[in-house]
Amino acid sequence: MNEPFKWDNYSDQPAIIKDRNFKKKMRKKELFSLIKTVLLSLIILPLSVMAMPFVKRKIVDSKNFFTLGVDFQRESQKTLEYIDELGVESILLRCKLWEMESLDELISFTDNCKEKQITLKIMQDREHIEDLALLKDDLRKIFSTLSSNVDIFEIGTTINRAKWGFFSVDEYLKFFQVAYDLKNDEFPDLNLIGSDVIDFEYHFTAHTLFNFFKLKYDGIASLLYVDRRGAPENIQLGFTLSDKIALLGSMITLSPKAEHKLYITETNWPIQGTAPYAPTSEYECISEDMYANYMLRYYLLAFASQQVDYVSWHQLIAPGYGLIDNRDGLKKREAFNTYAYMVKTLKNAQFLRLDIKRDYYILQAWVDEQLLQIHWSLKDTTLKNEDFFEVYDKNGIAIEDERLKIGASPLYIFITEEVGEKVNCL
Repeated sequence: MNEPFKWDNYSDQPAIIKDRNFKKKMRKKELFSLIKTVLLSLIILPLSVMAMPFVKRKIVDSKNFFTLGVDFQRESQKTLEYIDELGVESILLRCKLWEMESLDELISFTDNCKEKQITLKIMQDREHIEDLALLKDDLRKIFSTLSSNVDIFEIGTTINRAKWGFFSVDEYLKFFQVAYDLKNDEFPDLNLIGSDVIDFEYHFTAHTLFNFFKLKYDGIASLLYVDRRGAPENIQLGFTLSDKIALLGSMITLSPKAEHKLYITETNWPIQGTAPYAPTSEYECISEDMYANYMLRYYLLAFASQQVDYVSWHQLIAPGYGLIDNRDGLKKREAFNTYAYMVKTLKNAQFLRLDIKRDYYILQAWVDEQLLQIHWSLKDTTLKNEDFFEVYDKNGIAIEDERLKIGASPLYIFITEEVGEKVNCL
């Protein structure tokens, strides 16, 4: 990665470009594409909003829904052990095009995860964006050596942030076109996903899905962070997380360029007191307890949408936002246990319904021939612990209190016998 681009090892992402004249020059160069992005969004977004009620849900494979982002170069052996301990069946790895020398290490890691579904996020630098011949050569190396181990290749990432190298959607489409042509010519069995817009900036997504390039996505990747809005249920421009997913599903349905598969390949919340490792300011950071709550609720809402094929939590080991803090040894955060119990309980679940009333949420699922309800509320309340309840907190610890405290931390309530009446919260 060459100047003015620079990698920030603390937050595992590129540093902000400080050369404003350079950014202004590059955006001026891509002005025509930027205008297309605006015009397309003015047409596509209203149509997609109108189509939202008509988008059909699909049956989501819960086994692979709970996906975890891992760094194959960070505590590799322990990472493999943690993956097994968590019970995840699907992982996401990152491959930096500017570090092709690490390819053998990546191959070795994937050899140890052959039984998992593996997504490989191929991350770009400016050199590979500008030199498409170089991009083709390096993609060929990656595809030829990893196609037997990797199930899904995510082409590019975070295309709407200049620090990641792209200054327009057209630049990204040319980038993806190289991978798509390679697939058609040499690797017909590859599964390529793309679009890769971060946050709720769907005007960029509209351009990636509606264009005249001769390409097609095998699925759409979205880095759907909502951390700057606080809780996952919070509203941005009138849209909750569930609404954002529904709108994205509508856009994918209308697009002639994509299979109806949606992958949230990155999301998380930054953690208090972890600067400079947190990727945002301290204002957006939250406590470790709330981090676990938000993570679980994000997964539950995405699962309830029955539109998302998987959510990949970013990531296993990272001081500022991971399930494990590695600043002083390896310390599991509470969210590690929350994630493990979530996977154990729900990876074979069949979604039934989600009820929301006065900020009180009940997700119902069928798990191992038993009805499971998961309760949480944005306003603290209580619920009688019935004789036919078997209750566990977010970490799998049994609760036998006569009155259950329903609040920010979801409770798993197994219904242990046939119940004629719907359970009502008090």
